[in-house]
Amino acid sequence: MRRRNFIQAVAAGSALSVALRSAAAAKRQGPIKIGQIGTKHAHASGQIATIRKYPQLYKFVGIVESDESQRQRIQGQGAYRDAKWMTEEQLLGTPGLEAVAVETEVHDLLSTAQRCIDAGLHIHLDKPAGESFGDLQKLHEAAVGKRLVIQMGYMFRYNPAFQFLFRSVRQGWLGDVFEVHGVISKTVGAESRKQLARYPGGSLFELGCHLIDPLLHIMGPPERVTGHVRQTRPDQDNLNDNMLAVFEYPRATATIRSALVEVQGVQRRQFVVCGDKGTIVIRPLEPPHLQLTLAQPQGGFQQGTQTVELAAAPGRYDGTFEDMYQVIRGQRDHDFSHQHDLAVQRALLQACNLW
Repeated sequence: MRRRNFIQAVAAGSALSVALRSAAAAKRQGPIKIGQIGTKHAHASGQIATIRKYPQLYKFVGIVESDESQRQRIQGQGAYRDAKWMTEEQLLGTPGLEAVAVETEVHDLLSTAQRCIDAGLHIHLDKPAGESFGDLQKLHEAAVGKRLVIQMGYMFRYNPAFQFLFRSVRQGWLGDVFEVHGVISKTVGAESRKQLARYPGGSLFELGCHLIDPLLHIMGPPERVTGHVRQTRPDQDNLNDNMLAVFEYPRATATIRSALVEVQGVQRRQFVVCGDKGTIVIRPLEPPHLQLTLAQPQGGFQQGTQTVELAAAPGRYDGTFEDMYQVIRGQRDHDFSHQHDLAVQRALLQACNLW
């Protein structure tokens, strides 16, 4: 994708986000009142821990967990220590509440998020964005109408390596991008396999979405997506645990792989972007290690291959909630528009052969 096309795509995608900035939001100051619904999502404890780490940005009012046995199991532990437990009705009725982190199981994400948007609240919505594209589209349409923020929980958006990548592509350092290759895998046990097998999207639905998000951020929506689905243990369960998706663009191709049986797969997680003027390799993704190759010097970096020293990220989700605060308070526009989030979900469902 040529640099001017990338900039045009970003400009078009961010145009709608400008509407989020209202005079009232810009005038508000101080911490945002926020609560959380759900504790069963894989990222739930990390989200609440991050929110509570920033009292200057967020005033955490309470948490909802409708499963009593789950609440009894986790209350008083880790990030949930000293948290106020509430019913959903109590939380949504809290005076001055402005935002909710939606951290339920995946099949409940969209219905819960819709109730929050209907109540006039900004949301952090964890991934993947449910199983119904129609329901997600309805959610975003309601958020646009109410000028509310939807901040998706894709965990690499504010990773310092990906921030460097986005800036490099935007500034044209890599030239015309012709290839993108992503891998995000791990090994899971029998109980996790049983839980994940409930979703036919398999490993791409669970993990691959995290890399489809940055792929579309730099390349835009693909012209065609082809998913290749395999099961390594059909005698044990029906989990689609070995998956590959190919994304086709006019002058480029991209692949995203995800498996749930790779030994120490977390260490081989990678995202590679190749252009006709340079290449960026991020491997591993956390903590990120970035290698930059340039055909000619750019931005203070020399010709050839070099390791880029990255600023240490305070935590996986810190950038997400720092950004969400700024967007809600009208201090900046959202980098990831409603159109982008919908395009990511469409590409994800296509990659999982669920479209």
